[in-house]
Amino acid sequence: MQLLLKTAFALFAGLIMTRAFKLAGYGNKFPDVTAFLLAGLLVGPYFLGRYNLGFSTADELANVNILSSLALGFIAFDIGSEFRFAKIKEFGAKAIFIGIFQAVTATILVDFALIVCVPDLPREAAIILGAIASATAPAATLMVVRQFKAHGPVTDLLLPIVAIDDAAGLVIFAVSMGIAQAIAGGTINAASLVIQPLTEIIGSLSLGAVMGFILTQLEKLFFSNTNRLSMTIAFILMTISLASRFNLSALLVCMTLGTTFCNMSEFSQDIMTRSEKWCAPLYAVFFVLSGARLDLSVFQYKFVIITGILYIFTRCAGKYLGALISSSMTHCNSDVKKYLGITLFPQAGVALGMVISAQALGQEMGALIRNIILFSVLIYELVGPSLTRIALTRAGEIGEKLPEHENRERFRK
Repeated sequence: MQLLLKTAFALFAGLIMTRAFKLAGYGNKFPDVTAFLLAGLLVGPYFLGRYNLGFSTADELANVNILSSLALGFIAFDIGSEFRFAKIKEFGAKAIFIGIFQAVTATILVDFALIVCVPDLPREAAIILGAIASATAPAATLMVVRQFKAHGPVTDLLLPIVAIDDAAGLVIFAVSMGIAQAIAGGTINAASLVIQPLTEIIGSLSLGAVMGFILTQLEKLFFSNTNRLSMTIAFILMTISLASRFNLSALLVCMTLGTTFCNMSEFSQDIMTRSEKWCAPLYAVFFVLSGARLDLSVFQYKFVIITGILYIFTRCAGKYLGALISSSMTHCNSDVKKYLGITLFPQAGVALGMVISAQALGQEMGALIRNIILFSVLIYELVGPSLTRIALTRAGEIGEKLPEHENRERFRK
């Protein structure tokens, strides 16, 4: 009951923070994601949590991890809906090429910069950090797009690329992990470099497709879209559980579930609209809890801060240059070339998942990688969503929002 009360308080704090932003005149300048993350920091172990007015320890936050897993599943399902056949025909090849190219570019630049510029950093750690650099945060990106109702060429490419980025990141990380373990004293084997990542990706895609097909057939038995929504939610929950059971990527599985459902079901458009509204509070809780997990203790390590700053700037350069070069090669318009890379800066959940896997390199090495990524995630999560909003605004895909009193007057009319 204590955890339930603290989660309710966290959601309340997040909503109050968004209101405070609006009253201070920053409602159109900062996305709600930033407000939720700052509220999370406030109710986390470093501020109100110390006085038992929020989450006092990391263990308490770990006990509500299920809410974050659920939210990520629904977010992935949402992103999967962007892969409708009509969009795939128009953007599919471009999105796949750009998604893979920018991920590889970020990895290479970070690897090179850390190995050359930070000689005290073990090479295996530099290689793993380079692999983690490929990952982008789908949750923050999707929420900014949804909140500001972004629409246009950059947005149309962005959401599929964020989805593809997850698959590309899994492969890059698995290969890099095999190389790092070999450097640390092991031997390179084909299973860790090729078979394992391919098995995870193929298994995730297959499970998502099967679950999507079954969901589509079962929904034909119902005549109410309310019941169809309930069935959809049940299948997302089952899919998340099965992905965990078989050690598959919940993000990839749920993305594939959403893609299959939206391309096969005639009811998908209405169901997705209803799902988006139903999930809004869950997304808010997800970002507040993400903010509460940000570890401010990393600021006490000078080496972590210096390495983290280099990691942040090099990764951003890799994402931007990779998107710029690949979008130029695929003949995208000027707005896509200039702004797409900036929208790929946010990083959080997928990267932190990779950090857990990196513990296989040993406790000391794992702790070093964890602290550097925690520092970078803290910066990315607080700054990244705002940069995404700015980039989409300058690309002309987010219009200026009316002042709130004008919105109310328009609603009355």
